[in-house]
Amino acid sequence: MSEPTQLTITEARQALTQKRISARELVDAYLAAIESARDLNAFVLETPERARAMAAEADARIARGEAKPLDGIPIAVKDMFCTEGVRTTACSHILENFVPTYESTVSAQLWRDGGVLLGKTNNDEFAMGSSNETSFFGPVLSPWRRKGSNTPLVPGGSSGGSAAAVAGRLALGAIGTDTGGSIRQPAAFAGIVGMKPTYGRCSRWGTIAFASSLDQAGPFARTVRDAAMLMRSMAGHDPKDSTSVDRPVPDYEAAVGRAVRGMKIGIPKEYRVEGMPAEIEALWEKGQEWLRAAGAELVEVSLPHTKYALPAYYIVAPAEASSNLARYDGVRYGLRVPGANITEMYAKTRAEGFGAEVRRRVMIGTYVLSSGYYDAYYLRAQQVRTLIKKDFEDCFAAGVDAMLTPATPTSAFGLGERGGSDPVEMYLNDVFTVTVNMAGLPGVSVPAGLDVQGLPLGLQLIGRPFDEETLFALGAVIEDAAGTFQPARWW
Repeated sequence: MSEPTQLTITEARQALTQKRISARELVDAYLAAIESARDLNAFVLETPERARAMAAEADARIARGEAKPLDGIPIAVKDMFCTEGVRTTACSHILENFVPTYESTVSAQLWRDGGVLLGKTNNDEFAMGSSNETSFFGPVLSPWRRKGSNTPLVPGGSSGGSAAAVAGRLALGAIGTDTGGSIRQPAAFAGIVGMKPTYGRCSRWGTIAFASSLDQAGPFARTVRDAAMLMRSMAGHDPKDSTSVDRPVPDYEAAVGRAVRGMKIGIPKEYRVEGMPAEIEALWEKGQEWLRAAGAELVEVSLPHTKYALPAYYIVAPAEASSNLARYDGVRYGLRVPGANITEMYAKTRAEGFGAEVRRRVMIGTYVLSSGYYDAYYLRAQQVRTLIKKDFEDCFAAGVDAMLTPATPTSAFGLGERGGSDPVEMYLNDVFTVTVNMAGLPGVSVPAGLDVQGLPLGLQLIGRPFDEETLFALGAVIEDAAGTFQPARWW
């Protein structure tokens, strides 16, 4: 049998049910891998005792012939998901010692189906970032390196720890949150699969909020099939979340390998942005060829309001963040910095507890919601959002089944290379992903090749609302044609 950490979820599930490996052996292999890879800083908290206890329970069920869908599968959890009795910080100083007394619905469903918690992964503070450099616990390093270079690279953000853990063989799968591309962009940078489901498909209950109308949980995995397996456990209606949609959860795994012949795939002309590297354009063309060879029809479509998506997103998201983060005031839980009066205590706590990027976005959000500016900025951004959504609806109404675009405008960049004096430079990393969140649609990033530096590049598929099945079917076509990718170990 292969080295345990080289197995996919599909292969590990088969090995476990055939008793060629035990859940305890599988978990121990991953715990050892995590211990040997702490230089990556992918985890902010490891849970070896809990992992071994959960593995023992999985082994007992398997021995009785009562195996669950994910029994014994080691999973990493982004530190935005509350985990009962396990420290959850959003990678912020203001929540440095917060231990929830409840479990997020998404993680609870993974444990219900037999998944094993390896630990909590690093992320940009309160999920605000595109490189995982804003975490209170320090940046995550990508397991990838450029050819002939030792320059440390970012794993993407905000779910960079989850992406690095899966790509670096420190977890079989992981979960993250996607507000403007925070699953798909790091998945593309790491050479793995990342799915952002339709808004409302996965419960947000127990997930620390960044922007409530945009946030959505989703899986990271090494293959499309593995992502589909995780997605089936994560999805479902939750009465505790008013935005959760009560729809049956399909068998996503069954969609992998489904024929795509006759599907109409849209190619949005607005995604051919100025300055896009030639190798991104070439990869996009290759993806179209792969889908055409599988029998799909490729058509050019127009999403005319795409050019307004990024500025509109960076009004809506900070506005909602400003409101959501108002609860962190030093009164009820988290960090408290004493002051001469309650107003001073509020100010000192928030100034010391929040990092620079979070403070920047809270200030932007407060400004656009303030009297005299609400109509000029926030209301107009919401109107643009409606137009972006209508662009997609018009294409789908015309018979388009899904759309194919690049996932990112570049491959992974070096630590500290972007956004230093100009945060907008960092925000531009989300140019291909934010439209999906603004419209509430599903999107998946699938690894499709390597650039001239030997770094992974991904293609993005965007689907109709609640039609993740089609994305898994199309993603499998790209995966079969492109193959899978793994970084050479340097850490």
